[in-house]
Amino acid sequence: MHGSPADEDEYLISMRDAWGPLQTVEAQFNFFGHTHIQGGFFIDGGVLFKLAPAYKTRNGAEICEIKLKKNGRYLINPGSVGQPRDNDWRAACALYDEDRNTISFLRIPYDVRAAQIKIIRAGLPDRLAYRLREGR
Repeated sequence: MHGSPADEDEYLISMRDAWGPLQTVEAQFNFFGHTHIQGGFFIDGGVLFKLAPAYKTRNGAEICEIKLKKNGRYLINPGSVGQPRDNDWRAACALYDEDRNTISFLRIPYDVRAAQIKIIRAGLPDRLAYRLREGR
């Protein structure tokens, strides 16, 4: 989904925002975006938790692997590759491993300057180029 199960333009930023959607989703794992903020929320036994990646460096990238609870329901935001909103310029993505029952959040450096030049040359608004380095 883009925003939330209720509305594609709804922001899921806080635990308060996530409470209602986690009560209504039927699927155990629900991926969303819109905020461009990597992480998420889950509910287990009626208790709400926030997923906030704590990265470890591996092969030049940073990764945070989280073991998922079998009875939890999740709202997971993989982040953004470009146009970040969480003060981190690196490309953000997530990998779900069904066999291991894990989600891995990754942060990967890329050539921001080259991307900025392409944005400007394409005639897109300058703020889109500047935002890449600032991460917001």
